[in-house]
Amino acid sequence: MSRTYFTPLPLADARHLPKWRQPKTLLFVMAAAMPVAFATWSALLNNFVIEVAQFNGSDIGWLHTVREIPGFLAIGVIAILMFMREQVLGLSSLILLGVATALTGFFPSLGGILTVTMLSSIGFHYYETVNQSLQLQWLTKEEAPRFLGKLLATGSAATLVAYGIIMLTWKTFALSYATVYLVAGGITAAVALFAMFAYPQFEAPNPQLKKFILRRRYWLYYLLQFMAGARRQIFTVFAGFMMVERFGFDVHEVTGLFLINLVANMVFAPFIGRMVARFGEQKALIIEYTGLVCVFMAYGGIYMFGWGVVLASILYVIDHLFFAMALAIKTYFQKIADPQDIAPTAAVAFTINHIAAVFLPAALGYLWLQSPGAVFILASGMAFTSLCLALLIPRHPEKGNETRLSRLVAAVAE
Repeated sequence: MSRTYFTPLPLADARHLPKWRQPKTLLFVMAAAMPVAFATWSALLNNFVIEVAQFNGSDIGWLHTVREIPGFLAIGVIAILMFMREQVLGLSSLILLGVATALTGFFPSLGGILTVTMLSSIGFHYYETVNQSLQLQWLTKEEAPRFLGKLLATGSAATLVAYGIIMLTWKTFALSYATVYLVAGGITAAVALFAMFAYPQFEAPNPQLKKFILRRRYWLYYLLQFMAGARRQIFTVFAGFMMVERFGFDVHEVTGLFLINLVANMVFAPFIGRMVARFGEQKALIIEYTGLVCVFMAYGGIYMFGWGVVLASILYVIDHLFFAMALAIKTYFQKIADPQDIAPTAAVAFTINHIAAVFLPAALGYLWLQSPGAVFILASGMAFTSLCLALLIPRHPEKGNETRLSRLVAAVAE
């Protein structure tokens, strides 16, 4: 088995393998394995840091700033790919994520949590960088939107099982944070280790450039990634923190809210993929960003007008659902990119996505102490900026027609 693993197999020859060992199946396996560790870490995090480590808004901001540093340094993937295949790096990173998550509960202090968070974040961000690249290389442009929707649904289903177990056993067996983190992280690491040796190293038909790529014609994709990263931080860091700090949600209540999100994603993610395939990336992103403007404004209203927990919970679910539509950014890039640019540009884009993530959580953590509502109003402005950018995506993006301005610029140049 190890010999098969270390021998590269052209992607075209993979169709002769049993279905469970084919590239698309590996994408499903990774999509299911990653959320078991990461989503469990996320679900328990706010309760863990408040109840055990006595974090305040500033502490949680610094935690997420540290967590996002490896994302900012994702460009380092390009250097690693000079001596390691993408598939190997992706699975190795997934193992690191699992092991670091398993250790989280054993370090209930600011310094300890920051350390294991940094390690798990390296695993998560390097895995995500490589995983996005492999998806776009292994899938055709025609099948990508629908298949990416199915992968989102798969990740949601795996997380649903994990959260369901937490809800059913947390109070019944008086589980500790250390136990849950250990089991969840161990499962992710074990599945990744199995995949490391159970699957051949698939070789895509277009060799990837192993150097820094920053092309002028990708400028709109870069800006969309930057704004998505900035906007995502406010949801990731402060929306969940609000549910615990303002409304006193317990672990099983936070997990229950996540379960609703997951069921919604399982139902709607495949539909979102089909919608992107049928109506195009621009319409999907316009719907997403318009919805997010309204959602973040309503979050601000919770603090300004004292709206209650029911509305906050509904907004949290809707917010999470809108973010699933971000797969349209991936398929937009796939359509405009040179095939050999996918891996290096994925690393560059991941770094761009995390530029704001490095300073926003800490900076907004201080703003949160003064005015939580202002944080969400700021997020609404970010969503509106993204909406303006989405209007520049053409109906049929391709090389030479990357934005609605491309042909106008070309005509003026002539």
